[in-house]
Amino acid sequence: TGLSLSRKVFVERGRVKTVLVLGAGLVSGPLVRYLLVQDGIAVTVADVYLEKAQRLIGTATNGTAVELDVHDEPALEQLIAASDLVVSLLPYVYHPLVAQLCVRQRTPMVTASYVKDTMRALDAAAREAGVILLNEIGVDPGIDHMSAMRVIDRIRSAGGDLVSFSSYCGGLPAPDANNNPFGYKFSWSPRGVLLAGKNPARYLEDGNVVDIPGEELFLHHWPVEIAGVGTLEGYPNRDCLPYIDTYGIHGVTGMFRGTLRYPGWCETMANIVKLGLLDESPRNDLVGMTFAQFMGVMIGRPGTATTADVAGFLGIPPDSPVLDKLAWLGLFSTSPLPADVQSPIDVLVAVMLPRMQYAQGERDMLVMQHQFVAQYPDRRERITATLVDYGIPHGDSSMSRLVGLPAAIGVKLILTGEITLTGVQIPVVPEIYMPVLNELETMGVRFSEQTEVISS
Repeated sequence: TGLSLSRKVFVERGRVKTVLVLGAGLVSGPLVRYLLVQDGIAVTVADVYLEKAQRLIGTATNGTAVELDVHDEPALEQLIAASDLVVSLLPYVYHPLVAQLCVRQRTPMVTASYVKDTMRALDAAAREAGVILLNEIGVDPGIDHMSAMRVIDRIRSAGGDLVSFSSYCGGLPAPDANNNPFGYKFSWSPRGVLLAGKNPARYLEDGNVVDIPGEELFLHHWPVEIAGVGTLEGYPNRDCLPYIDTYGIHGVTGMFRGTLRYPGWCETMANIVKLGLLDESPRNDLVGMTFAQFMGVMIGRPGTATTADVAGFLGIPPDSPVLDKLAWLGLFSTSPLPADVQSPIDVLVAVMLPRMQYAQGERDMLVMQHQFVAQYPDRRERITATLVDYGIPHGDSSMSRLVGLPAAIGVKLILTGEITLTGVQIPVVPEIYMPVLNELETMGVRFSEQTEVISS
């Protein structure tokens, strides 16, 4: 096969290839461990906290841990120059700097983050340098692209036209770990999760563009049935119209991307928005205030606020589950606010984070579902592709595995010569998505598909 041939050449060159992994955070573990067991690959993990990098390397003889502050550009470039490929698992704001240095050193780069304009601007320079800057090869973005394009390309090759495409994704507690009133636990930045709830959304339905202002996002939700899981709640995820270009599906009458949560999330979040609890504006009146007094401020009522007061402000029944959830967070308590909070969203993060974390041994669950409507000369079909993946108790979360493993496989495919593309790329071409999805399936990460004829 192409892979075995590439690997043969790779090994026969007689030189171990060094992969530099920047960042030793939550998703780094599965990627680093995958690379450490590959023939002919050595791994250097660089992090501002040396002990985090050392923990990832463990006792592996082909691994090295180094301390690095990415703001030290000469040190960063020196590490890049000594490497055959760089994986950036840093916060996304650092990717363009890393990419620029990679292009200058003619070193390929892989990241799981979205392509921003600053990254896209490096495409010509990367092609001229003969290197690939492979982005969006995680789970969302990543597995979503690859699994969608595999079906879209299959429809085309069978003579069909795509009529509509919808996709949902959600990282949730597994049912056995779904034991708090919100039905959610944080597997990434709590602030990031909450701020995503302020984004406007746009999608295409029956040929019409639907725009949803950020403040109304959680008012637009509906049940989504997931085989093997049950009924979840779906709501729109940002502006998905650019994906029509990304996937090359011009002419579709429907295009939608959504987020999945357990039922009740949207009603609760809509009221949290109405209370102003996602406001990032600094306030100078929070010092010395209790949570109940803070809630009074948020509804414009002097003194402390009770659940009945907040129910009246929101226009919901006093026995609403929403109020139970706010009370469970401690927002009506007489305890003082944490000293370091500066804005309403700081208060919300402060109460959510300790109460909505995964306990030792608890599993997360990642759910992704695509639905394609395809028109063939003699029939119209609906194809539903579903992925349900669970974390490993006392091991890697599903989120970290499904972000880290696609990127790790991409690294190997670049080093073995199976991926030969250059420039800024995302995994929407068969040269990338086929071998990555095939290998993920050997690890149990696979979509189940159902096809039904809806007219003939």
